[in-house]
Amino acid sequence: MGLSSTHDKEETAMAEPWLSTGEKLTEFFAPAQIEASARRTKFVPRASKITGKLFLALVTWGRWSTAKTTVPHLAAKAAPLDDPVTLTPEALQQRMPARAVAFLQDLRQTAFAKLHTGDPICEGGIFAPFPRVHIADSPGFGLPEGLAKEFPGAGGRGSQAGAKLQRVWESKSHTFAHFALIPWDVPESTEVDTVVELARAGVRFRFDLGYCKLTAFAPLVAAQAYFLSRLNHPATVREVVGGRQQTRDLAKRLAADPRPRSEKALVLGAYERIPTRLIAVRMPAALSNERRRRAHAAAKKAGDTPSQAYLTLMAWNLFIPKVPAPVWSPTTVAVASTLRWQVELGFRAWGCGCHTEQGKASA
Repeated sequence: MGLSSTHDKEETAMAEPWLSTGEKLTEFFAPAQIEASARRTKFVPRASKITGKLFLALVTWGRWSTAKTTVPHLAAKAAPLDDPVTLTPEALQQRMPARAVAFLQDLRQTAFAKLHTGDPICEGGIFAPFPRVHIADSPGFGLPEGLAKEFPGAGGRGSQAGAKLQRVWESKSHTFAHFALIPWDVPESTEVDTVVELARAGVRFRFDLGYCKLTAFAPLVAAQAYFLSRLNHPATVREVVGGRQQTRDLAKRLAADPRPRSEKALVLGAYERIPTRLIAVRMPAALSNERRRRAHAAAKKAGDTPSQAYLTLMAWNLFIPKVPAPVWSPTTVAVASTLRWQVELGFRAWGCGCHTEQGKASA
């Protein structure tokens, strides 16, 4: 009797994740939408007990997904359902990996298009001059330590295994122009070389500070593409005055400028010589002081001391828009710089809905 009771409890426990998963799937996707995607990608080419909804549930939420699930294990997970489905590993293997990946990628596109159906603030006016608008970032998340060899973490006291989603969101069509899962220890400055391969004339890119790599910006300029990024403080800066380039101490120049916002014509890089504008927006004193506090703490942890110039520049948000002034005024640049968070909030909303944890995006 005790064994039977235990068995019943185990079956109930196995069924609960399925019920929860089924509810979440049909709350977010219409069942017809899932199956249409499965047929479109040929994951389900004909009537089959391996439906798109079944497979999606088995590889995503809760106890139905583990770090090292094998195909036989995955097939066995369908058996304890209220409406049991008997799957053979061979039948499931026929869908792996190409058709399964195509199906999940198609649903991913559908998911983010659904999350971003609203019209972003000011997008119509700000982005109208550009045929495409690529927004790049790479949030990270921890993984089971058993995956440390394939996906090494950041090291130190952090997770020994981790990954980042390298993604480029095309804001006007609500689709991904690029999406890749990469190890946590790969810096954005390395991955930006892949991102800039999307450069075409007139296309606009939005980068985080981690992507500020002047050698990667050069191909964008050559392709007559546009970009908006924050300025990486150590970059060599030459100010263009009267048509001539003059090396400037940017920290001293801004410290002596009383205006809340200023604009300068610059050439960036000792060798790259990237022509751009600098839009400097003064930050509230409380925020500047908090930035400096964090900088001191990070430097102390590394056994270093931040330079005075570095601390001085923390009083500003420094943007480098490779967009002509008649197209984007300084005010427009400041507004456009905030729109990346619409993509980030969409990802966070999806993560919360799936009860997953997602690392904070690189700032």
